[in-house]
Amino acid sequence: MADCVFCGIVAGSVPAFRVVDTPDGIGFLDTRPVFKGHVLVIPREHVAQLTDLTADRLPGYFRLVQAVAAAVPAALGSQGTFVAQNNIVSQSVPHLHTHVVPRTRGDGLRGFFWPRHRYASDQEAASFAERIGKELG
Repeated sequence: MADCVFCGIVAGSVPAFRVVDTPDGIGFLDTRPVFKGHVLVIPREHVAQLTDLTADRLPGYFRLVQAVAAAVPAALGSQGTFVAQNNIVSQSVPHLHTHVVPRTRGDGLRGFFWPRHRYASDQEAASFAERIGKELG
């Protein structure tokens, strides 16, 4: 896609600090990292969100995400990683990307920054589970 910055990175017309480049995707440093070493992993083809990635591409893409999630702590000495993706809401670039953020206990990142809500009852929770389950078949 011509106006997609991530497609530009794939094509080589937009500079990036690449950490990995495979047929399944590319990993590069986020220009505004949560912590230094924050990597974005993207598929080579333009897909806007996770649900647009074809089933045959999922295994390779997530193997790449998994490999980056293993490499970040090994390379940087962090204790682990935070792996996340947004789909449409809060997605700053409309090209599927997975964040792999180095984490160390006491690093100052405090969980999620949105309010949590309880279900009113077990019945309400069961209703939500049933509705989602029906969509999954």
